[in-house]
Amino acid sequence: MRQAIAGALKLPESDMPFAGELIQVRDEERQWEGAAERLLRNFGLSMLVPENYYAEVAEWVDRTHLRGRLVYFRVRSSARSGLPGIGQDSLVRKLAIKPDSPDYDWLEREIAHRFDFACCKTQQQFRREVRAVTMAGQIKNQGERHEKDDRHRIDDRSRYVLGWTNEAKIAALETKTRQLESQITGLAEHINALLNEQKKIEGRLKALSKLEEYRDFHEIDWQPVAAEIERLKDEKRQLESASDLLLELTKRLDALTLDMQKTEERINESRDKRSKTDQKKTDFISTRLETQSVLDDPAYVIHKTKFESLEAMLHEAIGERQLSVESCDNREREMREWLQNKIDAAAEKLKRLRDKIIDAMRVYRAEFPLDTQEVDVGIEAADEYRLMLDKLKKDDLPRFEARFKELLNENTIREVANFQSQLNRERETIKERIAHINDSLVQIDYNPGRYIVLEAHAAQDADIRDFQGELRACTEGSLTGSDNEQYSEAKFLQVKQIIERFRGRPGQAELDRRWTAKVTDVRNWFTFAASERWREDKTEHEHYSDSGGKSGGQKEKLAYTILAASLAYQFGLEWGAVRSRSFRFVVIDEAFGRGSDESAQYGLKLFQKMNLQLLIVTPLQKIHVIEPFVAGVGFVHNEEGRSSKLRNLTIEEYRVEKAKASHGMDNAI
Repeated sequence: MRQAIAGALKLPESDMPFAGELIQVRDEERQWEGAAERLLRNFGLSMLVPENYYAEVAEWVDRTHLRGRLVYFRVRSSARSGLPGIGQDSLVRKLAIKPDSPDYDWLEREIAHRFDFACCKTQQQFRREVRAVTMAGQIKNQGERHEKDDRHRIDDRSRYVLGWTNEAKIAALETKTRQLESQITGLAEHINALLNEQKKIEGRLKALSKLEEYRDFHEIDWQPVAAEIERLKDEKRQLESASDLLLELTKRLDALTLDMQKTEERINESRDKRSKTDQKKTDFISTRLETQSVLDDPAYVIHKTKFESLEAMLHEAIGERQLSVESCDNREREMREWLQNKIDAAAEKLKRLRDKIIDAMRVYRAEFPLDTQEVDVGIEAADEYRLMLDKLKKDDLPRFEARFKELLNENTIREVANFQSQLNRERETIKERIAHINDSLVQIDYNPGRYIVLEAHAAQDADIRDFQGELRACTEGSLTGSDNEQYSEAKFLQVKQIIERFRGRPGQAELDRRWTAKVTDVRNWFTFAASERWREDKTEHEHYSDSGGKSGGQKEKLAYTILAASLAYQFGLEWGAVRSRSFRFVVIDEAFGRGSDESAQYGLKLFQKMNLQLLIVTPLQKIHVIEPFVAGVGFVHNEEGRSSKLRNLTIEEYRVEKAKASHGMDNAI
């Protein structure tokens, strides 16, 4: 688990030791090692995390499913404090802490506070002490709680967790491993013996089950039959050996039988050869008749004229191979395939050429629709395109190309570059203004310990991105561009496309007008958002990409904050600087009419901090919110909608009349 944490956070494992790796029982107190292991086991399995890693480790542990239990301590670096009084028999005195550990002071204090248990050799002492432990591992805690965990032997070193090295634990584990391996080997041998015995029993059961197929023992009694066979073989050998004539006749019979088999094989081979020869003869006769019919065909005279051309192609088609009657059909097929491939290749080449010509015609018609209104796209119209080419050559337009490029670079493209530069200046102006406003927003506490930062991101609108790309394409290479005609014509077409949309294309005038207003308004090049950040470490608390999902009070509060910063930028105010002679008059019409009292008070406090001179126009129901922030009140009354009257009061006079009106109402009640 420690390895997973260190790997995920790129931290050295050695900086996060387990407590048990830094604590061990002193050599002279080894008799208490088992008791110390039981008492400190949970603490020894706890990981020590330095203060500078704590935040990362705590966050990783909280978001990760550990699939196990982890206990870790946050080790704060602090001055060494005094230790509590420790008894003479305390377990603390029997423990040693690794001297070079950076956690030495922390461990010393923790052990002194947590494990001040008296090590009792007698039950009388154990009963007297408040916190005590015996050599057998019985633990006594405050509150009369006693515990003894004998689920494992107290001297089982394979479960020990304390010690600066784990050599003793490794040795114990290796011994235990060897014992288990020996037990496993014995069990495996016993299992194999049982399996072999099981196979023997299964074989006997299978043999016994087959006996049910036989009703009489004589059916399976093979010994008399075998004995009879051997008796007859012996009798045959005796008869053969008793007569020399019979033996000689037997040998001659065997030789004749072998000769007869060989003779039959030769006869069969001769029959096969004769059959094949007859078939070849029949085939040759058929081929001769077919060939003669071709020669007798009146069309042969016409075909004969092509023989010389075919003879010239023969070597390329079939190479140096000799012709024979048997191979004629194969060579004919190869020749036919070779000719068909050449025909197909030529046809494919003609098709590609035709497609290229048609594509060129289609492109020419699209670029010059007026000149090609009455011309079709097809090979049949090639003569008409040749006539147009001849006319273009006679007009000699290339003579005017240099002058065209000069005018294009000096006038049109230069004006487009100036237009692009102006748009870029306006974009930078917006960024600078946002930066100035943010300087003011930093000084405003949007919430306790937090402030607002405005963010301007490049808009992802496809129309705006395409327009910016088209502008760049128009001006790229305009000063050091190529002198070839393709470059000049390409630049002309790029500029022409933009100008046509600015003017309004036929049938799309309204659509192009809206597009022009959209892409040339640099404010549309940005998407604006607000980031609420902690003043302490500048990290983000909340991001406001829009006001959706926010309460009315939140929307008003955010609006007042940005308004205050904008006013500071507009008036050129420096936050916190008092300039009594500066003009800071602001009129807010129908302010705070629908908002909450809290958001209205927040906005007024912001304006007060900026020393703004406010003229607030608001309904009467919000006067109690505005009253603490104004020096005078102007009450407007329009009786029956005929004429308006204005009465000016200082805030003191207003409060006096308000108190009188309230007192009179109370008397009337």
